Order: sequence, then C-alpha cells, then structure tokens
Amino acid sequence: MKKVILTYLCGLLATFGFGQTSKYDFVPGEQIIFFDDFSAESIGDFPVQWNTNSSGEIVTLDNHPGRWFQMIGGGYYIPEAKEKFTDNFTVEFDLYSTNTYKTPYLYNTNFIFVSGTLSDPNEGGAIPGKAGTSLTPGYETIDWTNWSESAEGYKDNGNTPFGFNAEEKYHVAFWVQKQRLRMYVNDKKVLDLPRGLIDGYIYNIFRIQTTDEITLFIANFRIAAGLPDMRNKLITEGKLISYGILFDTNSDKIKVESAPSIKEIATVLKDNPTVKVKISGHTDADGADEANLDLSKRRAESVKNELVKTHVIDAGRLETEGKGETQPIVPNDSGINKAKNRRVEFIKL
Repeated sequence: MKKVILTYLCGLLATFGFGQTSKYDFVPGEQIIFFDDFSAESIGDFPVQWNTNSSGEIVTLDNHPGRWFQMIGGGYYIPEAKEKFTDNFTVEFDLYSTNTYKTPYLYNTNFIFVSGTLSDPNEGGAIPGKAGTSLTPGYETIDWTNWSESAEGYKDNGNTPFGFNAEEKYHVAFWVQKQRLRMYVNDKKVLDLPRGLIDGYIYNIFRIQTTDEITLFIANFRIAAGLPDMRNKLITEGKLISYGILFDTNSDKIKVESAPSIKEIATVLKDNPTVKVKISGHTDADGADEANLDLSKRRAESVKNELVKTHVIDAGRLETEGKGETQPIVPNDSGINKAKNRRVEFIKL
C-alpha cells in the first residue's frame, strides 16, 4: 500500500512540474551571434571557429545526417563568438556521444557558462573565468554548481533528474535571462534555475569540457541573442524577421523547438484581429536556385498551416510567398551569414 501511495505522489510531483517533465517554453534568440554547421571546412579538419587544448575533427555519422564536430580528447572546446552576448541569449546544438567503456550514458562532460577572457581559456584554472556555472550530466541526474570571485569560490549547487543515453541523438538548448538559466532536451525543460548565474558578471563564453574516455559529437551549433518585444515589431514597424522558426535540413517540416516562436506570432495576430500578414520564406545560396525557391515556398506554407491548424488563425489573413536565395540580408560567404539568410519574414499587409 505504501508503495502504491509513493508511486501516486511521484506522479503528482511530475505532473505539477517538480520533476523533469515540464512545459516546453523555450524561445530561440533572434539575433544570431555564432553559428556553425561545420559545412565550411573539409571532413577531417578542426573547425576554424573553435578553440581547444585537445583535438577534434569534422566527421559524418552513418546513422545521423549532416556534419558533426567530433571532440576526440579530454579538454575544453570553445566557440569563439566575436559578437557580444546580451543578458538574454540562447545556446542550441545537436548532441551524440560514445565512450571508451561502453557505458550506456553520458558522463564526465561539463557544459559551462563563463564570465572570462576569450583569449585566455585557462583563466581561473580548474574553475575557469571570473565567474561561471557548470552543468554535468550523469547516470540519472544533471548536477550543477556555480562560482565567482566575489563568492571566493563555489557558491551554490544542486541537481535535476535527467540522464543522456550514450549513442542517442538529442537536441540540447539553454536559455539565459540575466541570472536565470534554463536547460531543455528535445521537447522537455529539464532544469530551471532562477539564480543559476551569479549576479554582477557578463557571461560571454560557452565552454564544453570532456575527458579522454568520452567522445562527444555536436552539430548545428547556434548562439543567439533574445531581443525584447521582437514580436511587437510586426505591428509597430510592419515587418518581423524570425530566426526562431526552424526546419529539418532541405525539408519543410517544422522542428518542435519552433513551437514557442510560432505561438508568439499567433498571439500577436489574435491580439490584433484585423491585421493580415504575408509569410515569406528565404534560404541561403547553397544548392540550386529552383530547388531553393521551391523549398522557401513550401516552408512559408508550412508556417501558415501551423498557424491555422494549431492556433486557429483565419487562413484568409495569411498570404505566403517564397523568395529562395534572391533576397539575402548579408553575403552568403560564411556559416553565420548563411544562417542569417535562412529566415522567415512576416510582413504586415
């Protein structure tokens, strides 16, 4: 009887958000600070936008499409983002892992937010930077701790119930809003720390730390700044460029992490019931012109269908068009610029 009651109570705790199951409220940042899909360099090369004290190379995986950055040895791996982070930013990437001992879960890996000097990764030694927060996946939990010079070392710590299986693909996302730090895996929010980052510091480095026995693979890495009241631009300025609506590669299938961004657009339309908009799809210059034009049209139509079917927006208020690669915002000469050109625009009619 006690076991039955305990099981019931655990179910209630999960239902009301005390466990790892929680609403997916992640909203990707709109202003791209750093992007790397590892397509700019050759297979076998170390990606030029990254720094390490170890080794790595760009590879392909038999069971997952695209290019992956394989982190081979123990050490730090840092994306050298040149643009400044804001106090509201997101970090996203796909994750896959293996390990020497065939352990069925990810361990001995740290995801670290650092306030430090990009040109001096060893600043602070074992606890890097002037301040930082580290998240460490384990068998059944993700442990976290933070530190700062003002606290004269470690300050707070805790854990949340979640484990990454080895040899399984995940989409990982972090959302920083001043001191608040949230972590999402696939379609779940697994961690929400209102004081996860110590106040008084500018966090400008995302650092991945591994050991020799872990082989980590990441793909589609993106850091973006969240800009306040972006959705109001649709009404006040007549145009909104969204980078939060994402699609599978060469597909018009909308990724699950796009749901909050589309929901915000729907909220603006519901709050302004007389407004009509044109949804315009845009691609980068990779691939054939005709194929990109067709893809952009289908993606715009997919966004319209999602607004109509899921959010009950009147289809008569929505027009669609595809521009393909014909209207780039910036030259298609780098990974980050190509990411800026892949976008969905909402234009007030």
